Amino acid sequence: MRRTLAAAGRQLTRCHALVEASPAQHRGWDGASAGEWATSRQLRWFGEGWGREMTIHTRDWSFQEASEPRRGLARLGVDAFAASPRVGIRSDGASPASLSRGYAASHSLWVGGDASDRVDATARETDEDADRRSSGDATSASHDGGFTRAPEAERTWVDETLPPSVVPYAKLVRLDRPAGVYLLAWPCLWSIALAAPPGCPPDPYLSSLFCAGAFLLRGAGCTVNDLWDRDIDALVARTRNRPIASGAVSPTAATVFLGAQLLAGLGILLRLNDFSVALGASSLALVAAYPAMKRVTNWPQAFLGLTFNWGALLGYAAVHGQLDPTVCAPLYASGVFWTLLYDTVYAHQDAADDEKIGVKSTALRLREMAGGRAEGTKKYLAMFGAASTAGLCAAGHAAGVGPVFYVGAAASAAHLAWQVRDVNLDDGDDCAAKFRSNGTQYGAIVFAACVAGKLSGV
Repeated sequence: MRRTLAAAGRQLTRCHALVEASPAQHRGWDGASAGEWATSRQLRWFGEGWGREMTIHTRDWSFQEASEPRRGLARLGVDAFAASPRVGIRSDGASPASLSRGYAASHSLWVGGDASDRVDATARETDEDADRRSSGDATSASHDGGFTRAPEAERTWVDETLPPSVVPYAKLVRLDRPAGVYLLAWPCLWSIALAAPPGCPPDPYLSSLFCAGAFLLRGAGCTVNDLWDRDIDALVARTRNRPIASGAVSPTAATVFLGAQLLAGLGILLRLNDFSVALGASSLALVAAYPAMKRVTNWPQAFLGLTFNWGALLGYAAVHGQLDPTVCAPLYASGVFWTLLYDTVYAHQDAADDEKIGVKSTALRLREMAGGRAEGTKKYLAMFGAASTAGLCAAGHAAGVGPVFYVGAAASAAHLAWQVRDVNLDDGDDCAAKFRSNGTQYGAIVFAACVAGKLSGV
């Protein structure tokens, strides 16, 4: 019984909606049957050091919280006699937008069926999932035949290191998740390396500027994305605790913060030549438009590729003050296809939630083209990888690299092939791990190939 209560409490961190269930569903509410349970259990809502604890008093089902703004979540009910624990929350009219981190939800998920259907759809957990949760393993859990990722914004090093007032902004720019910075910086560094004179390494000053710019632009892009998606993020298990969606950062504060990031980025951009300044400023249109793509096209990952790989153009321009289409065009195309591969893998984490709330993604589109099977999308991922490698080789050839470059290109192709072959698209953790490997491994392999190729080139 104690295990059942713990599993039921853990469901609250995975609910997609605040569910009002009928008394018939939760016959323990204020009833004598509930009084037989003389157990109480404290559960820490998230290990974020905010001192927020939830207490389940099993005799009277009172719900207490240390944080006063959350008193709107007034009642908790558990049916421990059901085959799977069911959890219902009654919210005294509190709007989803007013609920803080971990509680944000939307009634738009309540499509069809009665309250029992909604409880079953949003608050089930298998014994295997319960074991993983109780062991602290933030892995994927079974959910309507797919998986639901554990929410972001768990306690990370930023909570331990930075002042509490700064933590939400650090998490807004994903300071604790640097993979996006690497993915944005690598195309810039590849381009700078290929633009170097034969026998010379890439310009270290320009490389450092572009690394700093990648950090700032990635943070600005995350802020723009979260402003656009604050309602959608609240409906997706993995993203519902992001600072804006959860209310930790207001839209107004996020907009001011965005302005500060863009000003800092402008300071870096102005250190480049005039052609690069104009070219770099034009990328802001892509950054601003990207979040809308998941609402209007099934290929938002392709648009992300156009945005994230702009540095393949900008890095070369920063060195020469102009673009060489024979080098820049295939390098840019290579980056776009690379992004299509890794971000489609990444999007499989949210495929179940995206489909329910009507968000478009390349993962869903390819799955549909493959007859509904996630594994069937691998043939398309392989095509993206082959196109990326072909573009990379064409760019290197146009840049006059030495033969050693093609050894590195072959190694990068092998890395992409490994990702496509081994990724389990039904396992959120594996999707995330393969995604991260692009920033920590693939990008470095290509950069090493570019540097070595130019040093040995003629």
